[in-house]
Amino acid sequence: MLDRLLGRASLKERVAELEEENRHLERQLDAEEERRAEASTARQQAEAEVNRLEDRVTELEDRVERLQVDDGEYAYRAEERLTGRRVGEVLDRLQSVETEPEGVFTAYVADESDLPGPVRDAFGDRASLVARAAPCLAVTDDAGLLSACLSVPVPPEPFATWADRVELERSWFEPAGRYSVALVRSDLFALGQYEGGERTAFHGFDAELKSQHSKGGFSQSRFERLRDQQIASHLDRCRAAIEEVDPETLYVVGEGSVIHEFGDAAAVTRTVDATGEPEAALADATRSLWTVRLRVP
Repeated sequence: MLDRLLGRASLKERVAELEEENRHLERQLDAEEERRAEASTARQQAEAEVNRLEDRVTELEDRVERLQVDDGEYAYRAEERLTGRRVGEVLDRLQSVETEPEGVFTAYVADESDLPGPVRDAFGDRASLVARAAPCLAVTDDAGLLSACLSVPVPPEPFATWADRVELERSWFEPAGRYSVALVRSDLFALGQYEGGERTAFHGFDAELKSQHSKGGFSQSRFERLRDQQIASHLDRCRAAIEEVDPETLYVVGEGSVIHEFGDAAAVTRTVDATGEPEAALADATRSLWTVRLRVP
């Protein structure tokens, strides 16, 4: 009675309503956090499955290649796609090799059509396999115990040398220091800033790109001109986004028809097949950038 007279009854009812709303929001938050955790777990499982399937595809490709080679033609003895820790493990093994002076041969071969003479001499009958793996870092030794060709994410200038150990830099194969990766497609842009293997910042957007010809609007040639203009505008926006960050080291990956536009600013440009929304596509593209293909001649 007193609460009603003093007007506190309605306030108490409102407090009760707000407390119930708060409990409802807390339940929603808990459910969302659980959903995100499940989504993260599912994504990790999917990535692991993708890696497993890629290795399986490589294994099957190698098997087909072995079955198709003519008599007398050599095939790779093993092939593997290296990612994450596996890259470091293989590099550790290569760097652990020590011999007498000029016992190990290392070369970076940039062009399969121009195999240097020292590489032919070092690999002998299997030099053709090095050419097929190019561009690659090729390693062997004078006893024939060591033989490997590795794709190089950040390639050095071509060289060929005999030494007492394998000549390589970890930074050719593994992310180090601060750098940026830009994924550029004609319909999408994504930019990640990294410290080693960890992403510290992200920016991305889609392009307003006309995807198909209007049947009654205008001619095919006009449609193509409009689309080219939209792509050019999109690339200008991509350049502006990169300049705003002004990265010391920039890797540009993505669609082969557009990434050449960024060759002057990038340490490396590489065509990768990364689909989906900007953030997921960037993660896929960055993983592809740092994937190393190992072939054993």
